[in-house]
Amino acid sequence: MTDRVDTKLAELGLTLPQAAAPIASYVPAVEAGGLLHVSGQLPFKQGAVMTGRLGDDRDVAFGQEAAQACALMVVAQVKAALGDLSRVKRIVKLGVFINSAGDFTDQPKVANGASDLMVALFGDAGKHARAAVGVPALPLGAAVEIDAIVEIG
Repeated sequence: MTDRVDTKLAELGLTLPQAAAPIASYVPAVEAGGLLHVSGQLPFKQGAVMTGRLGDDRDVAFGQEAAQACALMVVAQVKAALGDLSRVKRIVKLGVFINSAGDFTDQPKVANGASDLMVALFGDAGKHARAAVGVPALPLGAAVEIDAIVEIG
């Protein structure tokens, strides 16, 4: 799985970031019962959090880019927790939280930025269940935050 992910990242012109340290009292990932639960990850671009509110000062395209950045950080946390990605059997579920204006209803389109990347990187094993939820604020003013459940072997 590691080679496939590395190859796809290169094809997409993407780089796996360094796994971010927690910003509060929690751990980035917990392994239990054959699952890896990954804490919420924020979108980083050039070392800074991608901020803003969808439907207010940010559009769907920006949100999709932020969701993709979160997904990259999720994969980085999985790699950091497991040592490599060879133990990944399946991406089970993504929880996608979108900093949204009250009348913004395109959360599923924003979340596709993450979902499409998981399928690109992991193939059929990247197909997952998902929640895409609009929220009034996120830590550090982030536009998107994503947590994950990953089946591991």
